[in-house]
Amino acid sequence: MAARRTNQPRTPADAAKVAERNAADLSLMQRVASEADGAVEDLYERFSSLVYRMSYQAMPTTEEAEDAVQEVFVRLWKTADRYDPARAALVTWVMLITRRHLVDKLRRKRARISAGALDESQLGAGQIGGGKVGRAEVAEAGIEHDEKFAAVMERIAELPELQRAVVTRAYLRGQTLRQIGEELDTPLGTIKSALSRALVRLRERTSEELAT
Repeated sequence: MAARRTNQPRTPADAAKVAERNAADLSLMQRVASEADGAVEDLYERFSSLVYRMSYQAMPTTEEAEDAVQEVFVRLWKTADRYDPARAALVTWVMLITRRHLVDKLRRKRARISAGALDESQLGAGQIGGGKVGRAEVAEAGIEHDEKFAAVMERIAELPELQRAVVTRAYLRGQTLRQIGEELDTPLGTIKSALSRALVRLRERTSEELAT
C-alpha cells in the first residue's frame, strides 16, 4: 500500500506550535476581513514573494505577473472572512487561491488568443500568439503541482523563527547567507547553522510523513 502523508502534529510540542500558528493565521485574516489598519500590508509582506513566484512562472510577461499578484491579494481580501484554519494552513489557502486565479487568467487569455488568432498556415506552425499559448499550457500544468510546494511551506512554517526566516529568505527570495545575516543583524556563522539545522529538520519531517 502506498505511503500516506499526514499533517497531524506528532508531539504535544508540535501540536502547541500548530495551534499557535493557526490562531495567529486566523487573527490575521480576521483583521484583513474587518479592514483593520495595516492588516492587508501584513498579509502582503508575508506572502507577496510566494504569490509573485507563482505568478512570474505562470504568466507570459512580467507586467502580467505583477497584475496577477495585485489581483490575488484583492481576492484574498475579499475572501478573508471565509478562512478556516481547521481546513487548511494559511499558506495553503494562499497557494490555492493564487493557483485558481492564475488558472482562470490563463484560460481567459487562451480563449482570447484562440478567438483572434490568424490561421496557422499564415504564421507557421507553433508560432500563433508568439508561442505564448504553449507557454501558458506548460505554466498551467506546473501550477497543478504547487500543492506539493504548499506542503513544504507548511513544514517551513513549523520551524523555529530564525530557521524559518533563513530558509524563506534563502530559497524564496534568493538572498545570499551574507545578505540574510545583514538583514537580520545576525552573525554569518549563526545564519549558516540555522540553515543547516532547518534543512535537517525538514528532511526528518519528510521522512516521517513518507513512513506514515
